[in-house]
Amino acid sequence: MSKDDEKVLVVSADIIFKEGRWQGLKQDNLDHYLDLIQNNYQFKRRGDVEQDPSWQQIIPYIVFNYQDKYFLYKYLPKAGEQRLVDTYQIGVGGHINEIDTNGASNVLEEGMMREWSEEVEYKGNVLEKKFIGLLNDDSRPVEAVHLGLVYNFVGDSPEISIKETEKMQGELVLLQDIGEKIKKNDGIWIKLVHRDYLSRLK
Repeated sequence: MSKDDEKVLVVSADIIFKEGRWQGLKQDNLDHYLDLIQNNYQFKRRGDVEQDPSWQQIIPYIVFNYQDKYFLYKYLPKAGEQRLVDTYQIGVGGHINEIDTNGASNVLEEGMMREWSEEVEYKGNVLEKKFIGLLNDDSRPVEAVHLGLVYNFVGDSPEISIKETEKMQGELVLLQDIGEKIKKNDGIWIKLVHRDYLSRLK
């Protein structure tokens, strides 16, 4: 199946932003928005919504840290999403698919954990999973059609690596070094997570 034919979980932008549109990481009234997503999601062909901001593709976005180091990865030229090549990201995740509804009480959590297991190899235990906010940015076409559900996973081991090494490369970076690392980076989401969350942890 081609990427365009993949069925992905979406919610109408009119529903998500009924009470107002925000830019950056929204960290208040989160249960309300999770309920909106859970009660109003649909699955649509990815090729039909990739250029249509009237639909928000919901993306679990997992920020992982071990002690004071955070996992960053960079998209390589063979990455599936060509609009993100040569940019850094700090969130592990991807689209939620119809398969995530099979027997799941919470399709968002099911999709998040499937993406986590597909994207990274982690040889440790996740000690904490914390939902920290909803990430929105309308400044570029690729971000304008996606809404991030940002989680922070805290691990007990630094043994984490990218599975698809031909598409991405990953590394653990000290919290205080992230700002310098992404200074020239075009990745909007990582800059917003750094500005609205990570920079306040120092």
